[in-house]
Amino acid sequence: MMHSIFSSEGQAQLDRIIKPGLLCAFDFDGTLAPLVLQPDHAALPEELRLRLVELSSYAPIALITGRSLQDIRSRMGFEPDFVIGNHGIEGLTGWEERASRYQVLCKVWHDNLTSALKDSAIFGKNVFIENKQYSLSVHYSQANDHKQAEARLMEILERLNPMPRVITGKDILNLLPDGAADKGVAMEELIRTTTAKTAVYLGDDVTDEEVFKLKRHDLLSVRVEKGEHSAAHFFVPTLQDMAQLLDDLIERLRNAKARNWIQLEAIAGQ
Repeated sequence: MMHSIFSSEGQAQLDRIIKPGLLCAFDFDGTLAPLVLQPDHAALPEELRLRLVELSSYAPIALITGRSLQDIRSRMGFEPDFVIGNHGIEGLTGWEERASRYQVLCKVWHDNLTSALKDSAIFGKNVFIENKQYSLSVHYSQANDHKQAEARLMEILERLNPMPRVITGKDILNLLPDGAADKGVAMEELIRTTTAKTAVYLGDDVTDEEVFKLKRHDLLSVRVEKGEHSAAHFFVPTLQDMAQLLDDLIERLRNAKARNWIQLEAIAGQ
Protein backbone atom coordinates (compact mmCIF):
# COMPACT_ATOMS: atom_id res chain seq x y z
CA MET A 1 0.00 0.00 0.00
CA MET A 2 1.36 3.39 -1.00
CA HIS A 3 1.45 6.00 1.77
CA SER A 4 1.60 9.78 1.67
CA ILE A 5 5.08 11.21 2.14
CA PHE A 6 3.51 13.31 4.91
CA SER A 7 2.42 10.19 6.83
CA SER A 8 4.42 8.83 9.75
CA GLU A 9 5.85 6.17 7.41
CA GLY A 10 6.89 8.80 4.89
CA GLN A 11 8.43 11.06 7.50
CA ALA A 12 10.42 8.14 8.90
CA GLN A 13 11.86 7.43 5.46
CA LEU A 14 12.77 11.09 5.00
CA ASP A 15 14.57 10.89 8.33
CA ARG A 16 16.53 7.94 6.97
CA ILE A 17 17.36 9.26 3.51
CA ILE A 18 18.04 12.96 4.08
CA LYS A 19 21.63 13.52 5.13
CA PRO A 20 24.76 15.25 3.79
CA GLY A 21 25.53 13.83 0.36
CA LEU A 22 21.87 13.78 -0.76
CA LEU A 23 21.00 14.19 -4.47
CA CYS A 24 17.57 15.70 -5.23
CA ALA A 25 16.18 14.77 -8.66
CA PHE A 26 12.93 15.85 -10.31
CA ASP A 27 10.80 15.33 -13.37
CA PHE A 28 9.38 18.59 -14.78
CA ASP A 29 5.91 18.37 -16.38
CA GLY A 30 3.30 17.34 -13.84
CA THR A 31 5.88 17.30 -11.04
CA LEU A 32 7.21 20.85 -10.89
CA ALA A 33 5.09 22.48 -13.62
CA PRO A 34 1.32 21.98 -14.03
CA LEU A 35 0.29 19.88 -17.03
CA VAL A 36 -0.99 21.93 -19.96
CA LEU A 37 -2.60 21.06 -23.29
CA GLN A 38 0.14 22.77 -25.29
CA PRO A 39 3.72 21.82 -24.23
CA ASP A 40 5.00 25.30 -25.11
CA HIS A 41 2.78 26.80 -22.40
CA ALA A 42 4.38 24.90 -19.50
CA ALA A 43 6.04 27.05 -16.84
CA LEU A 44 7.65 26.57 -13.44
CA PRO A 45 5.62 28.36 -10.74
CA GLU A 46 7.59 31.08 -9.02
CA GLU A 47 6.89 29.67 -5.55
CA LEU A 48 8.55 26.40 -6.55
CA ARG A 49 11.44 28.09 -8.38
CA LEU A 50 12.36 30.05 -5.26
CA ARG A 51 12.27 26.91 -3.14
CA LEU A 52 14.40 24.97 -5.64
CA VAL A 53 16.99 27.74 -5.62
CA GLU A 54 17.13 27.58 -1.82
CA LEU A 55 17.25 23.77 -1.90
CA SER A 56 20.21 23.93 -4.29
CA SER A 57 22.26 25.66 -1.59
CA TYR A 58 22.03 22.50 0.52
CA ALA A 59 22.08 19.69 -2.07
CA PRO A 60 22.73 19.24 -5.80
CA ILE A 61 19.61 19.44 -7.97
CA ALA A 62 19.07 17.21 -11.01
CA LEU A 63 16.32 17.48 -13.58
CA ILE A 64 15.39 14.39 -15.61
CA THR A 65 12.76 15.35 -18.17
CA GLY A 66 11.19 14.20 -21.40
CA ARG A 67 11.79 17.65 -22.84
CA SER A 68 14.87 18.45 -24.89
CA LEU A 69 17.77 20.23 -23.19
CA GLN A 70 17.23 23.30 -25.34
CA ASP A 71 13.57 23.47 -24.34
CA ILE A 72 13.88 22.85 -20.62
CA ARG A 73 16.72 25.29 -19.92
CA SER A 74 14.49 28.19 -20.95
CA ARG A 75 11.76 27.19 -18.47
CA MET A 76 13.59 26.76 -15.17
CA GLY A 77 14.60 30.31 -14.25
CA PHE A 78 17.74 28.94 -12.60
CA GLU A 79 20.47 26.46 -13.51
CA PRO A 80 20.16 23.02 -11.88
CA ASP A 81 23.40 21.18 -11.20
CA PHE A 82 22.46 18.45 -13.69
CA VAL A 83 19.95 18.46 -16.55
CA ILE A 84 19.05 15.27 -18.44
CA GLY A 85 16.71 15.62 -21.42
CA ASN A 86 14.71 13.42 -23.78
CA HIS A 87 13.88 10.89 -21.02
CA GLY A 88 17.58 10.18 -20.45
CA ILE A 89 18.96 10.42 -23.99
CA GLU A 90 20.52 13.90 -23.70
CA GLY A 91 23.04 14.81 -21.06
CA LEU A 92 24.53 11.47 -20.03
CA THR A 93 28.19 10.74 -20.71
CA GLY A 94 28.78 9.88 -24.37
CA TRP A 95 25.24 10.66 -25.51
CA GLU A 96 26.53 12.77 -28.42
CA GLU A 97 28.00 9.66 -30.06
CA ARG A 98 24.51 8.20 -30.44
CA ALA A 99 22.69 11.45 -31.20
CA SER A 100 23.02 11.45 -35.00
CA ARG A 101 21.60 7.92 -35.29
CA TYR A 102 18.68 8.76 -33.04
CA GLN A 103 18.01 11.93 -34.99
CA VAL A 104 17.77 10.02 -38.29
CA LEU A 105 15.34 7.51 -36.76
CA CYS A 106 13.14 10.24 -35.35
CA LYS A 107 12.97 12.01 -38.71
CA VAL A 108 11.75 8.81 -40.38
CA TRP A 109 9.14 8.25 -37.67
CA HIS A 110 8.07 11.89 -37.81
CA ASP A 111 7.53 11.78 -41.58
CA ASN A 112 5.50 8.56 -41.37
CA LEU A 113 3.39 9.79 -38.49
CA THR A 114 2.74 13.15 -40.13
CA SER A 115 1.18 11.35 -43.10
CA ALA A 116 -0.87 9.05 -40.87
CA LEU A 117 -2.27 11.90 -38.78
CA LYS A 118 -3.92 13.40 -41.86
CA ASP A 119 -6.87 11.07 -41.15
CA SER A 120 -8.94 13.88 -39.66
CA ALA A 121 -12.00 11.69 -39.11
CA ILE A 122 -10.15 9.92 -36.30
CA PHE A 123 -7.55 12.39 -35.15
CA GLY A 124 -8.97 15.82 -35.90
CA LYS A 125 -6.64 18.82 -35.88
CA ASN A 126 -5.59 18.58 -32.26
CA VAL A 127 -3.48 15.41 -32.33
CA PHE A 128 0.07 16.55 -32.87
CA ILE A 129 3.68 15.42 -32.79
CA GLU A 130 6.25 17.04 -30.51
CA ASN A 131 9.61 16.59 -32.21
CA LYS A 132 12.49 16.65 -29.72
CA GLN A 133 15.14 15.59 -32.26
CA TYR A 134 16.14 12.40 -30.44
CA SER A 135 12.66 11.29 -29.36
CA LEU A 136 9.07 12.07 -30.31
CA SER A 137 5.90 12.57 -28.30
CA VAL A 138 2.43 12.20 -29.82
CA HIS A 139 -0.23 14.18 -27.94
CA TYR A 140 -3.84 13.05 -28.37
CA SER A 141 -5.78 14.46 -25.41
CA GLN A 142 -7.97 16.52 -27.76
CA ALA A 143 -8.66 13.83 -30.37
CA ASN A 144 -12.23 13.54 -31.70
CA ASP A 145 -12.52 10.04 -30.27
CA HIS A 146 -9.93 9.53 -27.53
CA LYS A 147 -9.98 5.72 -27.29
CA GLN A 148 -10.19 5.22 -31.05
CA ALA A 149 -7.28 7.62 -31.60
CA GLU A 150 -5.11 5.82 -29.05
CA ALA A 151 -5.83 2.40 -30.57
CA ARG A 152 -5.19 3.68 -34.09
CA LEU A 153 -1.94 5.33 -33.06
CA MET A 154 -0.68 2.09 -31.51
CA GLU A 155 -1.45 0.26 -34.77
CA ILE A 156 0.53 2.85 -36.71
CA LEU A 157 3.49 2.70 -34.31
CA GLU A 158 3.66 -1.09 -34.56
CA ARG A 159 4.24 -0.75 -38.31
CA LEU A 160 7.14 1.68 -38.02
CA ASN A 161 10.48 0.22 -39.04
CA PRO A 162 12.44 0.07 -36.87
CA MET A 163 9.72 0.06 -34.25
CA PRO A 164 10.33 2.57 -31.43
CA ARG A 165 10.18 1.86 -27.74
CA VAL A 166 6.83 3.31 -26.71
CA ILE A 167 6.28 4.69 -23.22
CA THR A 168 2.73 5.77 -22.55
CA GLY A 169 1.86 8.82 -20.51
CA LYS A 170 -1.12 11.01 -19.69
CA ASP A 171 -2.75 11.25 -23.15
CA ILE A 172 0.68 11.02 -24.73
CA LEU A 173 2.80 8.38 -26.45
CA ASN A 174 6.56 8.81 -26.12
CA LEU A 175 8.70 7.26 -28.86
CA LEU A 176 12.31 6.41 -28.00
CA PRO A 177 14.94 4.66 -30.14
CA ASP A 178 15.54 1.07 -29.11
CA GLY A 179 18.44 0.88 -26.68
CA ALA A 180 18.27 4.56 -25.74
CA ALA A 181 18.71 5.45 -22.09
CA ASP A 182 15.58 6.04 -20.03
CA LYS A 183 15.01 7.91 -16.77
CA GLY A 184 15.99 4.88 -14.71
CA VAL A 185 19.33 4.61 -16.48
CA ALA A 186 19.82 8.36 -16.07
CA MET A 187 19.13 8.22 -12.35
CA GLU A 188 21.56 5.34 -11.82
CA GLU A 189 24.25 7.21 -13.76
CA LEU A 190 23.72 10.41 -11.78
CA ILE A 191 24.04 8.59 -8.46
CA ARG A 192 27.22 6.94 -9.67
CA THR A 193 28.91 10.02 -11.13
CA THR A 194 27.98 12.32 -8.25
CA THR A 195 28.91 9.67 -5.65
CA ALA A 196 25.70 10.62 -3.86
CA LYS A 197 25.24 8.82 -0.56
CA THR A 198 21.45 8.97 -0.86
CA ALA A 199 18.95 10.34 -3.39
CA VAL A 200 15.32 11.33 -3.66
CA TYR A 201 13.39 11.37 -6.95
CA LEU A 202 10.03 13.01 -7.61
CA GLY A 203 7.91 12.25 -10.69
CA ASP A 204 4.32 11.82 -11.78
CA ASP A 205 4.02 9.71 -14.90
CA VAL A 206 4.63 6.35 -16.56
CA THR A 207 8.05 7.51 -17.79
CA ASP A 208 9.05 8.05 -14.14
CA GLU A 209 8.25 4.43 -13.31
CA GLU A 210 11.68 3.51 -14.72
CA VAL A 211 13.10 5.32 -11.67
CA PHE A 212 10.40 4.16 -9.27
CA LYS A 213 11.19 0.53 -10.13
CA LEU A 214 14.86 0.78 -9.19
CA LYS A 215 15.70 -1.46 -6.25
CA ARG A 216 18.10 0.72 -4.29
CA HIS A 217 18.16 1.21 -0.53
CA ASP A 218 19.76 4.65 -1.05
CA LEU A 219 16.93 5.99 -3.24
CA LEU A 220 13.54 7.29 -2.07
CA SER A 221 10.92 7.79 -4.80
CA VAL A 222 7.86 10.02 -4.49
CA ARG A 223 4.99 10.25 -6.96
CA VAL A 224 2.73 13.25 -7.50
CA GLU A 225 -0.76 11.86 -6.84
CA LYS A 226 -1.39 8.35 -5.63
CA GLY A 227 -0.96 5.70 -8.33
CA GLU A 228 -2.79 2.39 -7.98
CA HIS A 229 -0.09 0.40 -9.76
CA SER A 230 2.90 2.70 -9.29
CA ALA A 231 6.20 1.36 -7.97
CA ALA A 232 6.92 4.66 -6.17
CA HIS A 233 7.56 4.37 -2.44
CA PHE A 234 5.34 7.32 -1.44
CA PHE A 235 3.14 10.04 -2.94
CA VAL A 236 2.22 13.68 -2.48
CA PRO A 237 -1.56 14.13 -2.87
CA THR A 238 -1.40 16.89 -5.51
CA LEU A 239 1.06 19.13 -7.29
CA GLN A 240 -0.03 21.92 -4.96
CA ASP A 241 1.57 19.95 -2.10
CA MET A 242 5.00 20.09 -3.76
CA ALA A 243 5.79 23.41 -2.03
CA GLN A 244 5.23 21.79 1.37
CA LEU A 245 7.51 18.87 0.48
CA LEU A 246 10.25 21.19 -0.77
CA ASP A 247 10.00 23.17 2.48
CA ASP A 248 10.38 19.90 4.39
CA LEU A 249 13.47 18.94 2.38
CA ILE A 250 15.03 22.36 2.90
CA GLU A 251 14.42 22.33 6.65
CA ARG A 252 15.77 18.80 7.05
CA LEU A 253 18.91 19.56 5.03
CA ARG A 254 19.46 22.81 6.92
CA ASN A 255 19.22 20.94 10.23
CA ALA A 256 21.51 18.17 8.96
CA LYS A 257 24.09 20.76 7.93
CA ALA A 258 23.90 22.42 11.34
CA ARG A 259 24.35 19.10 13.12
CA ASN A 260 27.33 18.31 10.92
CA TRP A 261 28.98 21.64 11.82
CA ILE A 262 28.42 21.00 15.54
CA GLN A 263 30.04 17.58 15.23
CA LEU A 264 33.02 19.01 13.34
CA GLU A 265 33.50 21.74 15.93
CA ALA A 266 33.35 19.16 18.71
CA ILE A 267 36.00 17.06 17.00
CA ALA A 268 38.20 20.13 16.41
CA GLY A 269 37.93 21.07 20.08
CA GLN A 270 39.14 17.72 21.34
